[in-house]
Amino acid sequence: MRFVLAIISFVLAAVMIGAGIAQRTIFAEPDEAVLSTSVATDSAVTIVDGTALNAYEGNQTLSISGADTIFAAYGRTTDIVAWVGDTTHNEIGLDPESMELTDTLVRGAESEVPDPTGSDLWLNEYSSEDEIALRVSVPSDFSFVVVSDGVEPAAGTVSVAWPLDNATPFSGPLIVGGAVALLLGLAFLLWAITHMRKLRGPRRKQLKMPKVPRKPRYKLPRTSIAKPAVGRRAVGRGMIAAPVMLVGALVLSGCTSGPFSAGVATTKPTPSASATTGGAEAAVADPPAITVSQAERIIEDVSNVAAAADAAKDPALLATRFAGAALEIRTANYAITTADPTLAALPAIPAGPVKLTLPQQTDTWPRTVFAVIQDDTDETVPSIALFLEQDGARDPYKVKYAVTLEPSQKIPDVAQADVGAARLLPDSPVLRLTPTEIALAYADILDKDVESESYLDFEAEGDSLRTAVGAGYKASERAALPTTASVTFGSGIGPAEAISLATNDAGALIAVNLNETTTVAPVEEGAAVNTSGQVKALSGLAVSSKGVVATYGDQLLFYVPATGSGGKIVLLGYTVGLVKAGEIG
Repeated sequence: MRFVLAIISFVLAAVMIGAGIAQRTIFAEPDEAVLSTSVATDSAVTIVDGTALNAYEGNQTLSISGADTIFAAYGRTTDIVAWVGDTTHNEIGLDPESMELTDTLVRGAESEVPDPTGSDLWLNEYSSEDEIALRVSVPSDFSFVVVSDGVEPAAGTVSVAWPLDNATPFSGPLIVGGAVALLLGLAFLLWAITHMRKLRGPRRKQLKMPKVPRKPRYKLPRTSIAKPAVGRRAVGRGMIAAPVMLVGALVLSGCTSGPFSAGVATTKPTPSASATTGGAEAAVADPPAITVSQAERIIEDVSNVAAAADAAKDPALLATRFAGAALEIRTANYAITTADPTLAALPAIPAGPVKLTLPQQTDTWPRTVFAVIQDDTDETVPSIALFLEQDGARDPYKVKYAVTLEPSQKIPDVAQADVGAARLLPDSPVLRLTPTEIALAYADILDKDVESESYLDFEAEGDSLRTAVGAGYKASERAALPTTASVTFGSGIGPAEAISLATNDAGALIAVNLNETTTVAPVEEGAAVNTSGQVKALSGLAVSSKGVVATYGDQLLFYVPATGSGGKIVLLGYTVGLVKAGEIG
């Protein structure tokens, strides 16, 4: 019996170890799925669509070759298509029936594209020589754009690979179990040999005794009585037959299908939902213009450009990232500080961190983004709010308003960055006042203070601009002039367009441009007006017999509540600077 158990253990060990090893070798499935195609045309741009990148589930490994220099970047598919525009290009897609990559030539009126490096549309970009391989995780509504130098063919071969789960969870247990069965078989074998030797122990040869005469036998009548065979041989055969049948059953069971069978079936790669259903779920009608990571990268570049332009006092460099009221005031400051280096420059634009990002909900252009940045390394630097706009798909975001925030005011609750906010029309009826009405009403308060009809519409507490350039300041300026000169103050809407983004309470963040003028003129024959400070530096006049007019550009950021809410309009921040100065014409 012990030998039988040993044989059974050895057979079982061989089956289990063989099945475990087979799962990792001859029956092992591939560890990745690969789709590849060759680009048949010489177009300067290739788009790898998000449906092709998501043919299977899991991270994608995108490999591109066939050009001396390869540039690849990914972003929203709508943004990629808008950037390519009317340029002839190849589209790498997916045939959902055959699960193979397709190559389609889309003809356009143009054959070249500009340098795509550094575009604000990209979430990330890569470049390499000869060949590029990227491991990414791109959703189905995002795509890759591939360019060489904008003129030469973009790519020759495009392949996408996905990792497959070819794990064999039963292989290890089978091998370990087989090893245990092997050890058990060895134990049974040693036990059987030891037991057999004990049974066959030393035997002595006994002496023969003298034979005793036999007694006469009396024969009895024969009776037919059947006796069962109960000898050792019969019992042994029965005991051996059953284990042998058991061994056969175990051997045959190794050929049946099941989780512990030798031919373990590994799961085949399954297409993702986007590949089998013809695409991803319908995209949101109005997605946010950019992501937080894009905003951080854009603002970092804005900060670097501003720092370089400030150091060189270069308006042309500044214009690559600034426009509107923000460009006007900073360009004028360059002229002022160049003429008189002792005068103060405008505050630097910190690179971050970005404390708040509020993109516009849109998939068209122009696009708007509101952001608040704070330099955590220097508490003396106030928070700055930026309104940035992108005019077209190939244009960079430019700062239209750069406003220093009031330390005592708080930005109202706004939507999350991955949701975005709607941009309101200039004459939107949902607000208490339109942007144009807000600018003129606030200018009236700066001129008349409590006498203004709009005084009660605006929050006075925490408004430091009223103290700086309000009615009290204007009265002191009049009093300081000699009797030979007079000063008049005026105001009007500035050239920069107002920008409005909705808040969570149906109000809005509104940036407006207000121009304030200060005109000083002599009132007596032969009298003259002396200039100083920024007016003298910008105008180049020390004395004028005609008089001098100075124009100050105000960038104002307001929170405006919804119509009927009962709340007041709050000045959240401002930036004021001299933008023009000259003799009265």
